[in-house]
Amino acid sequence: MKILFIHQNMPGQYKHLARIMAADPGNQVAFITKGEKPDIPGVARVSYKPAREPHPSTHHYLRFVEGHVLYGQATVRAALQLRQRGFVPDIVCAHTGWGEAMFIKDVFPESALLAYCEFYYRAKGADIGFEPGTDPDVDKMARTRCRNSHMLISMEAMDWGVTPTRWQWQQHPEAFRDRISVIHEGVDTGLCKPNPAAALVLPNGRVLTRDDEVITYVARNLEPYRGFHIFMRALEEVCRRRPNAQVVIVGGDDVSYGSAPEGSPNWREKMLAEVRIDPNRVHFLGKVPYQQFLTVLQVSRAHVYLTFPFVLSWSMLEAMSTGCLIVGSSTAPVMEAIEDGRNGLLTDFFDPRGVADRLDAVLDHSDHMAALREAARRTVVERYDLHSVCIPAQLKLIEDVAARRRPAGLGAP
Repeated sequence: MKILFIHQNMPGQYKHLARIMAADPGNQVAFITKGEKPDIPGVARVSYKPAREPHPSTHHYLRFVEGHVLYGQATVRAALQLRQRGFVPDIVCAHTGWGEAMFIKDVFPESALLAYCEFYYRAKGADIGFEPGTDPDVDKMARTRCRNSHMLISMEAMDWGVTPTRWQWQQHPEAFRDRISVIHEGVDTGLCKPNPAAALVLPNGRVLTRDDEVITYVARNLEPYRGFHIFMRALEEVCRRRPNAQVVIVGGDDVSYGSAPEGSPNWREKMLAEVRIDPNRVHFLGKVPYQQFLTVLQVSRAHVYLTFPFVLSWSMLEAMSTGCLIVGSSTAPVMEAIEDGRNGLLTDFFDPRGVADRLDAVLDHSDHMAALREAARRTVVERYDLHSVCIPAQLKLIEDVAARRRPAGLGAP
C-alpha cells in the first residue's frame, strides 16, 4: 500500500502509525510537513513553507482562514512534487487543523482521504467562554464560525474521519459524525508503567523517590487551558498544610492555547507573583526529555491534571498508565477516562481548595489508594493500549477506507 501522511509538525498524531506502517516492506510511506523535521526510517519526507503570513489588513474574521489557505496551498505544491515523482497514494492521512487537507483531493482525486478531525471549535459549550466572565460577544462567535471553515472544507472532501475521544467526536457537526470513527492514537503501556525503584534527580541535586510525598503537574506549556492558574492557587494551600510535600512541575513558558497574560512575560511568572509558595519545595523543570517525564510520573504520589473542555492531553493517559493517582478536573474530556472514586479523583476545575483537599486525601491515605492506581492503569491497558487496541483499530480503519469499505461503528468507545 502507498500511504501519505500530512501534518505540519511531523509526526504529530502519526508518531506510532507512520513508523509501524513504514516498517512493513509491502508499504511505501511518504510524509508532507512544514519545514525541516527529523526523519522517520523508511518514510520519504517532503517539506513545505507557506508563501507568506496572513496580511495584517485581512478582516479579523478571516485571518485564520487566510492562514489555513496559505498552508493548504503550500501543501498542494509539496503534493505535486510527489505526484511528479510518480507517487500516488492509495490513502492520504491528513490532520485537518491547519488547512493542509483542504485541497489535497485536487492533487490526488483517486486517493482515499482519511482526515484526522482533532477539534471543532464551538462558541459555546466547550473551551470558549468556559471561564466565568469570558462569555463571547457576537464578534467572537462569528470569528469562531469562520475559524472552522478549513475543517468544513476538509470534512466535505474526506472519505472518512477519525478523532481520539468520543467528546471530541461530539463537537463536530452532526452532519459529519456518521463518517468519523473514534480511535485514540494509543499509549505505550509497556513503556509507561510503574517503577517502584524510580529516582528523580532535581536541578538542586536532591533525589526524589516513591518514599517522598511527591505531587506532580505536567503540561506542554503552563497556561490556564490546562488549569495552571488553579493549580498554583491550590499550591498555596498545599504548601501551608503539608510541610513535607515536594511539588514537581513540568512544562514550558510558551503559549499553546489561549493567550499570554497581560503584564507578565508568561503564566509561570504571573502566578508566582500572585501566590505564596515555598520555592524550596516547588520545582519547575521546564520542558524535559521523555524518559525524565516518565520518571517524574513514576515517583508521583498524586498527579494533578486540570483542563478546559478541550483536547485531552496524552500526558493524562500516560500518567494513568504509569500508575499515577490522578486528581483531575470534572470536565468532559477527563470524565471520559476517569470515574471519580473508581480510577481517580475528580474536583471542580475552578476550586483550588477542592484540589488541595483531594491532594490531602491522597497523601494522607496513600496505601488505601492502591486500588485506584491499579484501576487507572487497567483503564488505559484495556481501552488505550497502543499495540493491542489502538494500532490494530487504526490499521483496520486505513484498510477499510483505502478499499472504499464503510468502517463498522464509531471505533473505540
